[in-house]
Amino acid sequence: MKFTSLPPLGSALLAALILSLASCSDKAAQEWPALNMPAPDPEIEARIDDLIGKMSLEQKVGQVIQADTENITPEEVRQYRLGSVLSGGNSAPGDESFASAADWLAAADAYFEASIDPDGVEVAIPLIWGIDAVHGHAKLSGATIFPHNIGLGATGNPDLIEAIGAATASELTVSGHDWTFAPTVAVPRDDRWGRTYEGFSESPDLVAAYADRAVYGLQGRPGTDNFLGTFRMIASAKHFIGDGGTKGGVDQGNTLISEEELRDIHAPAYFSALEAGVQTVMASYNSWNGQKLHGHKYLLTTVLKERLGFNGFVIGDWNGHGQIPGCTNTDCPEAMLAGIDMYMAPDSWKGIYQSTLAAVQAGEIPMARLDDAVRRILRVKLQAGLFEKAKPSKRPFAGDLDLLGFVTHRDIARQAVRQSMVLLKNNNSVLPLSADQTVLVVGDAADSISKQSGGWSLSWQGGSYDNSYYPNGESIFNGIENTVAASGGQAFLDPTGTMDIEADVVIAVYGENPYAEYQGDRDHLDYQSDLFDVSNLRKYREAGIPIVSIFLSGRPLWVNPELNASDAFIAAWLPGTEGSGVADLLFRTEASYDFTGKLPFSWPASAVDFDNNVGGDEYAPLFGFGYGLSYATPGEALPVLSEESGLPLAGPLTGNGAVFRKGGTVLPWKTFLIDQTEAGIFNGTSANLEALSASRTDYQIQEDALALNFMSDTAALLFIPDGASVDWSAEFEQGQVLALAVKTDQETPLTLGMGCVDGIRCAAEQTMTLPAGDWREVYLSLNCFSESVDLSQIDRPIMIKAKAGVQLALADLRLEADIQAVPACSS
Repeated sequence: MKFTSLPPLGSALLAALILSLASCSDKAAQEWPALNMPAPDPEIEARIDDLIGKMSLEQKVGQVIQADTENITPEEVRQYRLGSVLSGGNSAPGDESFASAADWLAAADAYFEASIDPDGVEVAIPLIWGIDAVHGHAKLSGATIFPHNIGLGATGNPDLIEAIGAATASELTVSGHDWTFAPTVAVPRDDRWGRTYEGFSESPDLVAAYADRAVYGLQGRPGTDNFLGTFRMIASAKHFIGDGGTKGGVDQGNTLISEEELRDIHAPAYFSALEAGVQTVMASYNSWNGQKLHGHKYLLTTVLKERLGFNGFVIGDWNGHGQIPGCTNTDCPEAMLAGIDMYMAPDSWKGIYQSTLAAVQAGEIPMARLDDAVRRILRVKLQAGLFEKAKPSKRPFAGDLDLLGFVTHRDIARQAVRQSMVLLKNNNSVLPLSADQTVLVVGDAADSISKQSGGWSLSWQGGSYDNSYYPNGESIFNGIENTVAASGGQAFLDPTGTMDIEADVVIAVYGENPYAEYQGDRDHLDYQSDLFDVSNLRKYREAGIPIVSIFLSGRPLWVNPELNASDAFIAAWLPGTEGSGVADLLFRTEASYDFTGKLPFSWPASAVDFDNNVGGDEYAPLFGFGYGLSYATPGEALPVLSEESGLPLAGPLTGNGAVFRKGGTVLPWKTFLIDQTEAGIFNGTSANLEALSASRTDYQIQEDALALNFMSDTAALLFIPDGASVDWSAEFEQGQVLALAVKTDQETPLTLGMGCVDGIRCAAEQTMTLPAGDWREVYLSLNCFSESVDLSQIDRPIMIKAKAGVQLALADLRLEADIQAVPACSS
């Protein structure tokens, strides 16, 4: 904001006001603790002075920018002298979102050697390569995948957290990476948040007790010989700050709390991580009381750097700077002025390089601020020994495949699975089971390592990879089968739960499908399965067969019907690749284990039990924080629970007006691709037919849109509801319209269709011409379909066709009211 016409007195008053506000901010910052931070090394500081004196302005600007490897070549790293690259959730060398050690190393060598090429510069600065190894190095084929943080929170074992960090760091050395964007030290307060499972607990004390140990495991301990040495990685505490406290649990939303609550609930884990010497801190997408964290100078600079004494560097999140009002992905001096030291600009790096260079040349970003950011980045690189290291493939243990799924790492992971499981129900002491029985294992998750690993496993959203993609992993069924066979029993697998055999016990394994970030956001906490019908368990109970449920989820969910259908019920969270850890606790064997896991999050009493944190007002969960049965302390039998969820009574599905948003379909919708010969479902990452393919692209945030490539005029994308039709007749009466955001690089005719359940009035199409260019909103009145389609029985709310050769992106498909100037229907 500029004040250009104030008289002298007004200017004086304004200056006084600014000083007063600054004084208030300084005073508020004093309420934050002064930490015992590791002191900078004088020798490193002297080297930084020497390096900065030899760097050109262009080199300095390059250092503060990080690009994704999908969008930059080694030659461009050399040309622009970028300080870092990352491989985001779905980027890796080759065609997959993950890669082999050899492929990772070849890419790492190419980028590293480009960065240290001395041609044309007085001094060359090695880059650092970052990756999201958040529960093991899950984008490296064959790596050990540990339980997600929510499960680790249930273990109550800080020593285990440090051991997992160390094992993850050692497997990262195999692929040549330098830096992991972990640990997440969020304190999730609304379990509808799609990143709840990335948090250890709703308790700030528990998260703080783990944060330093996670950092020690990854980096080693400051002042010791192993600090950032062999088998150690640069860590990043994320996401600063308040990401777990957004209103409604909305990812990247607004955290509306006082500074006292921000400091006392969401900051203690940062205090712990900072004192442990964490080298980087990642800024959060969320806002605090309406102001985006990427542009929040008070929190990033006054609090984090000045008051808390953090002397590493602050990395932004994926184009997070572009969400600051007035900024774009390619132009945002406000972020650096606020305290961001390195822009994470995956696909916008060239634009942000050019605009940042221009801003420094124009004095909009002071040279002192740029030098401070560069100093912080160089400090981390020097402490990590990057200037002395050989290229990645020549470093100790690079490419050593024996480290992947190393027996010690797998033992740690298996221990973590055992200690993370929480026994919620064990009526009539059904557990532990005798292993010499006939065991029927049912459920879609029983033999799926992908589902038991969750998001951030091989790809950003996880997915439906078959078990062969996890060469050092074991499914829950595999673990049960091996345990039972060793004692002379038999185990049978039936994913649907419809097999009719004389079993002694049924073990049902089911739960949430994989998701990550905003695509996991929910409107309520009612568990809803589209792959396993839990009602199938009733026939086994009616036959007198005991039921043991293993529930996989990234958060506590309302599962009263499932609890009632089970004699024993276990919250197994997202256990990763060591499925045998589950069997260890289920059966009575020579190696006898007992349950020790305790709930790190309160378990909801209803599907709308959102304000459900220990110590809160009117705290009345079904199972409280810290609850967990064991064989030694069986507790009281759980009575039959109410099956009233608290949600409105079910009627015809409406889809809540949204069909596709934030990169995924909204229940009850699914995304299908069809052509003349085949059909395929979009699995959250990609789908490929002969005539049509789909992948992810960016609209407003990371990968929140579908990118479609039409190879035939007959190909179509359509959305259908799961197991039912949808009633949009009321929306039609209200005058709502179908709206979506679309983009194409060429002018093209676009055909939009709608269909209904088999009947007389069942299909209609509308054609429009879509101009080439940037994203635009397209609106289509339901009137255009009402005469040809029964809007009370829709099974295809939208079907999209385009000409062969067209590349089309779409996002945010929904019904919307009060749209002006809706185009007329085509004839």
